[in-house]
Amino acid sequence: FTKDDLLMVLREAEKLAVNIIAPTLAEGDKEGCTFKDGKVSVPKCFHEVWKKYNEGGWLAAGESPEVGGQGLPRTVNFAITELIGAANYAFQMYPGLTHGAAGLIHSYGTEEQKNKYMYKMYSGEWAGTMCLTEPGAGSDLNLVKTTAKKLPDGKYLITGTKCFISSGDHDLTENIVHPVLARIEGDPPGTKGISLFIVPKIRVNDDGSLGEPNDVNTGGIEHKMGIKGSATATLNFGENGKCIGELLGGQCEGMKIMFQMMNEARLGTGMQGLDSASAAYEHAVQYAKERIQGNDIMAGKDPNAKPVTIINHPDIRRKLMWMKSHIEGMRSMCYFVAYCMDKSTVAKTEEEKANWEGYLDLMTTVVKAYCSDKGLLICSTGMDVYGGYGYCSEYPMEQYLRDEKIATIYEGTNGIQALTLVGRGLGQRKGMNAMNLFGEVQKNIKKMKEHKELGKYTAILEEAANACIELTMFFVQAGKAGNFLLPILNAYKFMEIFGDVLVGHFLIDAAGIAADKLAAIYKEKGADTPEKQKALQKENKEAAFYFGRVASARFFAVEILTTVKARCEAVKMDEKAPLEMTEEAFAY
Repeated sequence: FTKDDLLMVLREAEKLAVNIIAPTLAEGDKEGCTFKDGKVSVPKCFHEVWKKYNEGGWLAAGESPEVGGQGLPRTVNFAITELIGAANYAFQMYPGLTHGAAGLIHSYGTEEQKNKYMYKMYSGEWAGTMCLTEPGAGSDLNLVKTTAKKLPDGKYLITGTKCFISSGDHDLTENIVHPVLARIEGDPPGTKGISLFIVPKIRVNDDGSLGEPNDVNTGGIEHKMGIKGSATATLNFGENGKCIGELLGGQCEGMKIMFQMMNEARLGTGMQGLDSASAAYEHAVQYAKERIQGNDIMAGKDPNAKPVTIINHPDIRRKLMWMKSHIEGMRSMCYFVAYCMDKSTVAKTEEEKANWEGYLDLMTTVVKAYCSDKGLLICSTGMDVYGGYGYCSEYPMEQYLRDEKIATIYEGTNGIQALTLVGRGLGQRKGMNAMNLFGEVQKNIKKMKEHKELGKYTAILEEAANACIELTMFFVQAGKAGNFLLPILNAYKFMEIFGDVLVGHFLIDAAGIAADKLAAIYKEKGADTPEKQKALQKENKEAAFYFGRVASARFFAVEILTTVKARCEAVKMDEKAPLEMTEEAFAY
């Protein structure tokens, strides 16, 4: 692909998002999904969108042309995902889950299974889900009770109930293919005894045509706070003893296989935070430019002063700057993870491949937890910019906030993601993944430390990064000393600190490039005074963009990174009041 090719693809994705998908945001939320006579219907406006989305080949855009994709780099595919998700995340969940389920069959299925299911899923003719959660097995999949009984022909009878299944049932496609975690009779307890099965809603004949229903029945759909256009269903498998599944991959390898889709979903959930935040920010900026309220603070008590748009008020600017800087850092973090996937694919040595995959393994939980948490706060701050109108449904801000909240909960709560980071992530490859990532941060600091404009902000990043590294080692020593409760109790705090340092790193890195580009524009245009430079930004979009990137790095360093060392020191104080409380004490 050339740069022009990829920019053309992104422009087409933007047209789809803005002109076709975004108009369904409020309508889909208002209509929601309905459950009647055992069948689920999605908002009517989703049907035409689904058709056009798949006609454009967007579902498998990042896959090889051999399976119906376009072979786009993951980095570009993430950018497309942001556009689609920002337009309407409830809709995005249908193709997103279908892609993940098809990807499992792509990676682990037999040729027969690929021909039977995968191609029709990648094309959008059929849809897919992921079926893990049960009424008694949420975050703890050791407790899975769904069973699989082997039949003489090598297939399995599946029996059990799965709940909170996103896109679990709907009328967008004539068939839905469910990857289902279940335990084969006689296999050991716990996650080591779980296998994964392909369970279609409608059975598929040998010639590829649809056969009879597969005894997969919908028990109902959830009535949710947000993402109302996404059908969240309870699915009953084998109520009549006729649900047939095919083993995907090896027996007792279900968790290992499903982790491919789980990690994809976690990255997608982090992207949901970015999607919602970027949409909320754009609306907040536009509203702030239009809403007239109050006099300019510099006018003092001048009785002749005229009211100004609220973007002129310092507190509104601070809120917008907080949103902007976090969003740009989150976007860099998400796209860097996609870049790691691309680099891993083309790596020339096993060591190089392991290093890129190491970044991915370490950062997946951070992307999920940090970006979904900050995404929620950004939507809330956007509502504050609107004031009372932001709380009203005639404006989109309250829906962005409602839709985003679930991202902090599903695909593993953010508290669990933080525990995974501290308990597993930091020790991966004997700590090599973390050391390599911190090494990249230190290289950036060394490069930017003497920068004329950004040097002092880089020094703030250096202090924050060093404090984070020291806290990491403090956790290691605490564990060796038997004080393992300290890192467990403070895992969430560490995840936030870790994320802040990474965002600061990406912002400083981008600001260095932006500062050089901006200086070149100023020189070319003869803008050699602050007054001329400010005037140029008003008429030159590139100059305004680059100045904004530099400003984001400066603001984030002073506003956020200056707090990191103090937060690290607070963790080291080893305060265990929450653990010393009796259950009774929490009630008073």
